[in-house]
Amino acid sequence: MSKGKLYLIPSPLGESPVTDSVPALNIYIMETVKHFVVEEITTARRFLSRCGLKGKIEQLNFYELNEHTDPKTAAGYVSLLKEGNDVGLISEAGLPAVADPGAILVAAAHAEDIQVIPLVGPSSLMMALMASGLQGQNFAFNGYLPIKEEMRRAKIRQLEALSKKLNQSQIFIETPYRNDSLLSSFLEVCSSNTMLTIAADISLPSAFIKTKSIGMWKKSGIKIGKRPCVFILLG
Repeated sequence: MSKGKLYLIPSPLGESPVTDSVPALNIYIMETVKHFVVEEITTARRFLSRCGLKGKIEQLNFYELNEHTDPKTAAGYVSLLKEGNDVGLISEAGLPAVADPGAILVAAAHAEDIQVIPLVGPSSLMMALMASGLQGQNFAFNGYLPIKEEMRRAKIRQLEALSKKLNQSQIFIETPYRNDSLLSSFLEVCSSNTMLTIAADISLPSAFIKTKSIGMWKKSGIKIGKRPCVFILLG
């Protein structure tokens, strides 16, 4: 029996029309796949329905893979592929397996010599970097910074120094309700000449993407609010 293929299917970064960010090839593949490993079933079902699968959703099989999923359960989903089924991996938003628990399944697929096929789609990290005007040839993604204030400030100081030394853009994400707290930490800790990109609601009509020095951000009085945001720092 031949093994199935694992398709990595990006999803929109918000409620914009799927035609704005989902290629026709992705929709074609979604129409052929019957098994989906997803971060949240409700969100995935809604996404597939918006992609034209409305009325076919009940014929599909969904398996959750999120931060609450036991790693052994997540890796066990590879059995679907070993049995010859194609499987689609869908994140809550953006690219699967990037800052996303789906990486467990991708690693398990490679271990079983299963073909992994990444599909084109929106990446908040790369779109923010593209639009930042900062160093795009040398960058690092740091994910989430520590929640505790002193630890977070220490990490920011460390990464700002590294950025200056290497001329390296430092990329961060944060839980939306902590956006303004993180921004305050950047403004309090970083040098006034350090550059900071704030990229919120990327790809949506409400998108806000600006790069300014820390000194200029201090004067702006900006409040980001509770919306998806990427931060990029360059010392």
